[in-house]
Amino acid sequence: MSLLDKKDQEIFKIAEPIWDNLVKSSNMKDYGGFTKDFSSQMLYGANEVELGKQWAGNKLLTNLSYDKNFLGCLRRNGFVTVLIKQKSDKISGDYLGRLVLGVEDEQIKVFGATIF
Repeated sequence: MSLLDKKDQEIFKIAEPIWDNLVKSSNMKDYGGFTKDFSSQMLYGANEVELGKQWAGNKLLTNLSYDKNFLGCLRRNGFVTVLIKQKSDKISGDYLGRLVLGVEDEQIKVFGATIF
């Protein structure tokens, strides 16, 4: 079954450990852990220096909570975008997480990850 054919709940089960790892690694400023599920395209654009600057300049990125709710999925152009309502341990309010999943070399990889 194609990734795009999976139901939202099936995709959430795939996305949850990937998102949890991104949260944990971002909080720890762990470049290797953060990028372990990245596609080759994402790795090309996510160099260690740039990620270090983002972690240094944005408190949200290093204080993410495991408190999250999956909102839904968008499917297009061979990718699934998972939308996540995210919390922070130190900054009040709700944030929107976006995790773009696709298949590369027969493995599910991260093709995009943002929080705002």
